[in-house]
Amino acid sequence: MIVIKDRVTIELGDEGVADVRLDRPDKLNSLDSEMFGALIEAGDMLKADHSVRAVVLSGNGRSFCAGLDFSVFEAMAETSSGSEVGAGSGTRLTGRTTAPLEGRITHLGQQAVWTWQEMDQPVIAAVSGHALGGGCQLALGADIRLVHPETVMSVLEIRWGLIPDMCLSATLPRLVGLDVAKELCLTGRMLSGIEAADLGLATRVSEDPLAEALALAHEIASKSPDAIVRAKRLLNQADLLEPAAAFATEREYIGELIGSPNQREAVAAYFEKRAGNFLDVGSSGIEIP
Repeated sequence: MIVIKDRVTIELGDEGVADVRLDRPDKLNSLDSEMFGALIEAGDMLKADHSVRAVVLSGNGRSFCAGLDFSVFEAMAETSSGSEVGAGSGTRLTGRTTAPLEGRITHLGQQAVWTWQEMDQPVIAAVSGHALGGGCQLALGADIRLVHPETVMSVLEIRWGLIPDMCLSATLPRLVGLDVAKELCLTGRMLSGIEAADLGLATRVSEDPLAEALALAHEIASKSPDAIVRAKRLLNQADLLEPAAAFATEREYIGELIGSPNQREAVAAYFEKRAGNFLDVGSSGIEIP
């Protein structure tokens, strides 16, 4: 097991699945500077490890993540000068900043979310208990969200007189539509896991999100990683490209895949009724896109 800053643990399985857990259960895995840093470090490490083929993101204890550490809000209430307080995931009280991190397009809180979109490996969030404020935004950074029906989710920042500033402008509207995104941001209302799934905030409900997420991650990890990487990249940019550019990317990716070692192995494994024996991305004879 890898432990990062006493905030995040990582178990790397033999089958290419990384089990990543927020590990601050006594605080409902609430977010502080150390937690943000640990999430970023975990993301940087996993995205560089091509033996990792799928990632499960969850929280130890009763909750996925209850949001920003409550002590931060108490300090905000006691601060008389507004100039001492920055945005929801960027306040001087925790040593964080609203300025972008060096070499990145994100600040600290944003990168803790965006790192899961930057990596080529699919990321599945297993969400139980609470996913509030920053915790909700963190879940939205995953590619797939499996949520317990009794989970409570909320874009809660409006309660504190803030806006969600952890990449939600890039994640929420494309999941639920602009009007629903506005309602959730402007009200901060609480959603059950069932309603979250109905709205598209969650992929689906599960009575055991972690077990189902791990099973799904293993299923994904059993497929050709070259195809998985390109599928995630293609879909992530689907609403960012003009149709001609999107179609050109499809042609580029399929041209790289057809006849490649992992593609041939996928076909052979199917007809031979066995598990595929795939080479890691970067070792299969075609370049990482």
